[in-house]
Amino acid sequence: MKEPSVKFTDVNELGEFGLIRKLTEDIETIHKSTVLGIGDDAAVICHGDHHLVISTDLLVEGIHFDMIYSPLKHLGYKAIMVNLSDIYAMNATPQQVTVSIAISNKYSVEALEELYAGIKEACRRYKVDLVGGDTTSSPRGMTISVTAIGSVAKEKITYRSGAKNGDILCVSGDLGAAFLGLQLLEREKQLYLDNPGIKPELEEQKYVLERQLKPEARKDMISYMAKAELVPTAMIDISDGLASDLMHICHASGVGAYIEESKIPINQGAQMLALKFQMDPVTAALNGGEDYELLFTVDEKDLEKIRHLPSTYIIGEITVKEDGITLHTPAGNVHPLKAQGWSHFPDNVTDS
Repeated sequence: MKEPSVKFTDVNELGEFGLIRKLTEDIETIHKSTVLGIGDDAAVICHGDHHLVISTDLLVEGIHFDMIYSPLKHLGYKAIMVNLSDIYAMNATPQQVTVSIAISNKYSVEALEELYAGIKEACRRYKVDLVGGDTTSSPRGMTISVTAIGSVAKEKITYRSGAKNGDILCVSGDLGAAFLGLQLLEREKQLYLDNPGIKPELEEQKYVLERQLKPEARKDMISYMAKAELVPTAMIDISDGLASDLMHICHASGVGAYIEESKIPINQGAQMLALKFQMDPVTAALNGGEDYELLFTVDEKDLEKIRHLPSTYIIGEITVKEDGITLHTPAGNVHPLKAQGWSHFPDNVTDS
């Protein structure tokens, strides 16, 4: 008798966040100290008068970084930054990190010392303790796993779920440069592979390259907000793209939103590079990802506080859920916003 065939679901059908929902939909927390589990930038655990916030991220060679153009010191620095950014997105201050790595035999001790030089520099600059981790071998490439732990007063913690109709939508800095830096590096990589003797044309693109290879988490914004006695109603860090991360806030908060296209901050050099690549700078800003700026909402009554915050741009407003999530153009057109940001499961990457 023929056995019935079993249909397996490709993870690409669900995407990263659909897969997370599928795997975690029936998870229940049992400890009173677990304030928040899966679903935000970081988990939240009650710790006396404060909350501990904990976040973890993986960086996988060939998916998140390419050793052809990623200096190991910068890679170590970036691995810390992407985790600290999640802690700042909860309006918290990171205090400790752990770092675990899996490496193939192509990496020497000296190469790993260079990686850790970047990790140590990031910890020093952001006043974070490196308190542990693990190392193991890998059949290919490198995988880096970082866990960050922070702390915040209970009354100041900020979730994705607190946005409400009428809130002001803000971003902490310019967008799209990291994505354009990646496009530039990929172009130069291909040129190099086709002609190893060619000289890269990178001298005039320092800003977009640093935004991609050595980003900075927005520690300063948390300090600015504290001095202004401002607590956002909702916040997230922009890692997957402005459109995708705004949708996370709207989904968690049960609201809609609109963005004014003309208000999206884009670095002038990044704009010029986008046009050179025949790309729309606004599309790069909406969908590029890896900016690690903070996207946040504030109550209308705090408008004056926002106006005095350095490096802060008002780009739109939170609306009722029924209005959807839209982009308003300078010509007066309204377009539904679509998330086309970073995918952690690209179709062209398979096990070999």
